[in-house]
Amino acid sequence: MKLLAYADRAVALVNTDDHGTGRDRLQSSDDVYRLLPQGWRVTPTAASAGLDELREARPRLRRVFELAATGRVERATEALNKLLCDFPVSASISDHADGDWHLHLTDEPHGLARSYVTGAAFGLAYTIAERGPDRLGLCEALPCRAVFVDTTTNSSRRYCSDRCATRANVAAYRARKRADVLT
Repeated sequence: MKLLAYADRAVALVNTDDHGTGRDRLQSSDDVYRLLPQGWRVTPTAASAGLDELREARPRLRRVFELAATGRVERATEALNKLLCDFPVSASISDHADGDWHLHLTDEPHGLARSYVTGAAFGLAYTIAERGPDRLGLCEALPCRAVFVDTTTNSSRRYCSDRCATRANVAAYRARKRADVLT
């Protein structure tokens, strides 16, 4: 079981609300299908039923990233602990009938959204406990406000993607060139 992969669920869910463009990519059951990890088999009714709960959990997960990224670690962990209380973790073991035994974090009886958010919250908790709260980031390329989990060895990531890093670096380069011309 790759526990850091559960944190990727939090990133994926939070980033369905694109603060930079104002676009919300979690509007329908089709959007829920795109969000779910590969291999999840979900009925259209379950996807539709999970939509509201996923949308309600999204700002709570974003808040954890924002607090951690701005150094308010105690408040970030308080917010995350509240999520863990509201979405308690239970584990199950499975081999999917192929002999590859592994653990799943679940809250199956309560539906797909609850199971998804349970894993997302646990993944963030695991990340903070094992790697530190500074691993939860907020993209520094404006207007992008996407979140990310920094998995670099030296904890140096500042952008959510190569695209944002390039855009920010080009903007900084152009600003330096303009400043050179003015001086």
